[in-house]
Amino acid sequence: MSLAIGVDIGGTKVLAGVVDEAGQVIATTRRATPSRDVVETEAVIVEAVTELMGRYQISAVGIGAAGWIANDHATVLFSPHLAWRNEPLRDALAEAIGVPVLVENDGNAAAWAEYRFGAARDFEVAVMVTLGTGIGGGLVLGGSLYRGAFGVGCEYGLMTVVPDGRRCACGNRGCWEMYASGTALARDAMELADSSTVSAHRLMELAGGQRAALTGQLVTEAAREGDAAAVEIYTEMGRWLGRGLANLAAVLDPSVFVIGGGVSEAGDLLLAPARQAFSETLTGRGFRPAAELRLAALGPESGLVGAADLARSSRPQAG
Repeated sequence: MSLAIGVDIGGTKVLAGVVDEAGQVIATTRRATPSRDVVETEAVIVEAVTELMGRYQISAVGIGAAGWIANDHATVLFSPHLAWRNEPLRDALAEAIGVPVLVENDGNAAAWAEYRFGAARDFEVAVMVTLGTGIGGGLVLGGSLYRGAFGVGCEYGLMTVVPDGRRCACGNRGCWEMYASGTALARDAMELADSSTVSAHRLMELAGGQRAALTGQLVTEAAREGDAAAVEIYTEMGRWLGRGLANLAAVLDPSVFVIGGGVSEAGDLLLAPARQAFSETLTGRGFRPAAELRLAALGPESGLVGAADLARSSRPQAG
């Protein structure tokens, strides 16, 4: 049995796991991402991979990185939430790791995992949308992962949904991920704390009274408890998610949308308002088939599972 390691690198965490040929995760290890330092980030990746390689015989390592990955599967051209700028990531890691390394966009890796092993199996056109620090995504067409002409396709989170809206890390304004992401949840919670201490009471309790400690995870926790303010924040975010999905459906006409990433762990708190907004804003609604909206079956491990599978199989990709 061939084992590979997948590494999912986001704005806040590095999650590495050993994955078998059936997409099963055998072991994992996690580190915080030193997101503003290139050398430290790469050292953390090597540390996590080395830990797992000390326990398992590994054939390849796949890196799912949050950013634009060139078609060489080696270079991170740009990452809005990390320090990489035209970074030769594969070469920086390969010598220390000692087995073949493939670099892929984290959203693409997650999309591939859900198509191969999860919620998008047997769907001809599958769109993955990952909700984390920002919004990532991927597109599988007829069994092939679509990457675009230059390798930087499917950056759904950076499409403009509000002209002259909130400033995004990418440099533009009004990007989708500024309204539907973990960053958006934390920002909305902070704004609520500034405007209404009564409404934000439970959120501030969970944050230990520290406004700066409010995170998307705390909003999720409070919403699951039934806190009205947190539920309202999630409802609004779900509406933004649904509107964005309707825009994507107008262009891509997929069979299924798979929603993953850490924020998706809120389940129906997020998907119920998203489905409603999607159905209300879908172009040609009532006169066309509509894509299914599903939660990722592989949860937060989808990115590392896909990265490992791509590295092991080195499947040819559509461009």
